[in-house]
Amino acid sequence: MPLVQSKPYSQFSGRLEDLLNDEVSMMLNNVHYTMSRTALSLSLLVFLLTAFFLNLDPTRAIGNADGALPDFADFSRSVQNGDANALRGVYVTDVLALPVVQQPLDRPYYVSNREGEATQFGMASQYGNIGLLAHNTLSGKVFSKLYTGQQVRLVYGDGRVEEFVVADILRFQASMPESVSSSFYNLDRNETLSAGEMFNRAYVGEHRLIFQTCIEANGNMSWGRLFIIALPKP
Repeated sequence: MPLVQSKPYSQFSGRLEDLLNDEVSMMLNNVHYTMSRTALSLSLLVFLLTAFFLNLDPTRAIGNADGALPDFADFSRSVQNGDANALRGVYVTDVLALPVVQQPLDRPYYVSNREGEATQFGMASQYGNIGLLAHNTLSGKVFSKLYTGQQVRLVYGDGRVEEFVVADILRFQASMPESVSSSFYNLDRNETLSAGEMFNRAYVGEHRLIFQTCIEANGNMSWGRLFIIALPKP
């Protein structure tokens, strides 16, 4: 299906390091993001897609993701907090039951280091979509168990449930896994994308839910990127 290209990523130019430093500094001085969405997207896009999976401190991980999953009703009650606008949990039968935390306003690269949690990707919300991030050594390790056709349920703070169905799986190899200037090779078709093009492919388009984590290979935890795309249940 065609994707809506809402941001001119081809205009991204100049020295990446200077742009990142300038824009991150502006952002930290204004946590309400008064800069334009375009400026934020252009300057932080590559950084967000690479850096927030490179700073995991395994010693801070707590909890156990390998225990038996609660049933959906019990899980839903456990994550509710009364806030109708807050995404509080994600549930897939026999696969995952994860509380969801939000990124702090001044840390758009933040991903939870707690086992058994997913992090809502704030930048995806600017495109009307829902992104869920997790390290592949923690909760993200179960993302690879998702497959097309599975039902996903999101729970909001007031108990409201939004249902999605997994529709597509995207897998990319990073040309330079630990570099913010990496390009990405599509493992399922013969094409190489920039970080901006990869972002568009995963996050831009009709309303969707996206799970994102890294792919481990050759002893490198950040060897690639995995995106699981789910669309609203008909």
